[in-house]
Parts: sequence; C-alpha cells; structure tokens
Amino acid sequence: MLRKLNPKQRTVAVLASVVLTMGALGFASVPLYDLFCRVTGYGGTTQQADAGSETILDRTMNVRFDASLSSNMSWEFKPVQTQMTVRLGETGLAFYEAYNPTDRPIAGQASYNVFPFTAGEYFAKIDCFCFTEQVLQPGERIQMPVTFYVDPEIIDDPDGKFVEEITLSYTFYEIDLPEDGGAQASLTPEQPAKATEYN
Repeated sequence: MLRKLNPKQRTVAVLASVVLTMGALGFASVPLYDLFCRVTGYGGTTQQADAGSETILDRTMNVRFDASLSSNMSWEFKPVQTQMTVRLGETGLAFYEAYNPTDRPIAGQASYNVFPFTAGEYFAKIDCFCFTEQVLQPGERIQMPVTFYVDPEIIDDPDGKFVEEITLSYTFYEIDLPEDGGAQASLTPEQPAKATEYN
C-alpha cells in the first residue's frame, strides 16, 4: 500500500504509524509495569499471600512503618507503632490510623511500597487495607490492620541476605465517593487468626 503513495505521502504515513505505535506503547506501559512490579517485587512492590509462612527462622528483621498523604488528601494518617522486630517467616500484625477532621465524607485508597526495593519480593502481605477503598465520615477515626511476614527465602538472595531493616510505606489518595455517598461504614479487613501483635 505504501508503494502507491508518493514519497511525501509515504513519509507522512510512516511518521503517523510511528506516533500511533509509540502512543499505544505509552498507554500500555503503566499497567504492564505495575504487573511486572507485582510479580517480581521490583520497585518495592510487595507480594500478596493467602496465609502465613510454614517456615519460621531464628533470624530477625526490623520493620519500620511510614505514612504520608497526597497533597489533596485532607485526612490525618499515621502508623500506630513506628517499628517492630519479627522473625523471618513469623506473621506480624501492625496498625495504621486514619482520621477525617473535615465536615464531609472522604473516600481514600492507599498505595504502598517497601524499601529497600530488593526486599519487595520477600515482603508478603496476608491482609491489608490498601486492597479496599476506605470511607471516613466527618470526625471518624479508624485503625486499619496490616498482616504480613518476611519470606525466609530472603536469606538465599545475594542482595536480600544483607537486608537488616525494611520500611513499609503507605500513601493515601482521595478518590471519588461511592454512589451511596459514603453512607456505609468503612471497609476494614477482619484481623486474621494467628497473628502476633507488637506494641
């Protein structure tokens, strides 16, 4: 088909197809990169687990908890405890607290990562508030649990075996209220059994 075009038309057609191809790749890059991070733990993306680890080692890991808000989010948000020490493979239970000081319902959803990034592949969350939207009514305060463990296989990783401390970070963003206007209670996961709570 390009052979039927004159040189100027052919150049325009080639440039247009390059632009369309680059646009398509750019559009697809975000979900593909997100999928890649979730599978590999690259960029500090944690893993999701259905249950705790069957192996618990004597070696311990210090886990620090960090909280932040996007610039347009009006909540107050903080970890209840700033750090804890767990054994590799041991299930830990931590809490974050959110408060809506405004006079309107606000819906939010959290993004998360861990640092150092090499630990993302080995930091497994069993239950987490980041998997559901949270709606806080005016003046409402809630505590949200995070159940996790550090996979013992981290000691077999050439880089991961030198990690002594992991920081789990959450950032809350404001999202659109559900159709009911946030009349329902906040969606908070139930605390799973056999979790160890640290103060």
